[in-house]
Amino acid sequence: MVKYDTVLIRFGELSTKGKNRKDFIQRLFLNIKRTLHAYSALTYRKTHDRIYITLNGEDEGGIREKLKTVFGISSFSFTAKIPSDIETISQTCLAIAQESDKHTFKMITKRHDKSFPIKSDEINRTVAGNILRNTDLKVDVHDPELPIRVEVHKNETYITYEKIPGAGGFPTGINGKVLLMLSGGIDSPVAAYEIMKRGIEVEAVHYASPPYTSENARKKVLDLAAIVSAYQGAMKVHVLNFTDIQLAIYKTAGDPYAVTLMRRMMFRLAQRIAEQNKCLAIATGESVGQVASQTLESIACINSVISIPVLRPLICFDKLEIINLAEKIGTYETSILPFEDCCTIFDPKNPVTKPTIKKSEFFEDKFDWENLLDVCVANEECIMVYPQEDTEDFL
Repeated sequence: MVKYDTVLIRFGELSTKGKNRKDFIQRLFLNIKRTLHAYSALTYRKTHDRIYITLNGEDEGGIREKLKTVFGISSFSFTAKIPSDIETISQTCLAIAQESDKHTFKMITKRHDKSFPIKSDEINRTVAGNILRNTDLKVDVHDPELPIRVEVHKNETYITYEKIPGAGGFPTGINGKVLLMLSGGIDSPVAAYEIMKRGIEVEAVHYASPPYTSENARKKVLDLAAIVSAYQGAMKVHVLNFTDIQLAIYKTAGDPYAVTLMRRMMFRLAQRIAEQNKCLAIATGESVGQVASQTLESIACINSVISIPVLRPLICFDKLEIINLAEKIGTYETSILPFEDCCTIFDPKNPVTKPTIKKSEFFEDKFDWENLLDVCVANEECIMVYPQEDTEDFL
């Protein structure tokens, strides 16, 4: 039986990074080690175009699932590591073919070591001939059931029959950090995933409105943060008590400007938290036109209160696309739990869809919102969440 004792990891998009390539590979290397920290027997080696992990008896299934969550990996394979000689290569490929229940195959060889005396095409022909003579498999160069991949290096060769898709993108953290406005809905956890995929670390801010929002609503948000934190290892969540601000807004303005004013206050708070925690931008799960606060007029009016950049990775997604992504990353079932957040609890009946800055400032001049923001930030709660673990207070 062929022993698949080494994981071969391919980088994909990292290969285009020029002078920054070493930094990207190093960050990916560290992210992989962090993700697999529970597997203490693993040993690692990185080169200019591959990362190799020797299993040393560790569980293949668990490692396979963990690696699927690491951004920056284009694909990976569990391989047999053997000496670089044509006889061993041929016999190992034959054993893979004999153990398979497939009917067609194709040889795919990459000769990294150009000093190896046999070229890739000749390796393919030699090995394929051995398989044809000793099995019932047929060659299919267009759509093979069993693609056997051979990578020849100077001192060893890696052979596999599978190529597992990775998460793609860039290693999380290589492109800085943002503060995501995280609600209990479907959109913002998906936005977190999309941002992390571009190599950006995510912290989150959540606006709670006790006693109008419940402890279950708070737990729901932390559970969502924990699910998406699997893609970066952990996530810091800043929980702000937004109740007094919301009550002041409704007392002063009421419908229809309540949502606009709430969002303007949320953005002001987010900028303060972002700057305190060295986040370079704010991020949201907004999709243009989806609700009243997400028309272009509303976005412009709300954005005017801050100077920090705002990332909106879902801005042109439709709802079905967002739901499909939520199901893919495992957040959908949690997002639809019936525990309302501050936005739905105080949802106005007739929100304005074309607010103006002048009218917003007119209402804001009627109450001391700056003092309310100061109190809100001073009483923030920081919580660190981890994938598949209980949340812990952040110290």
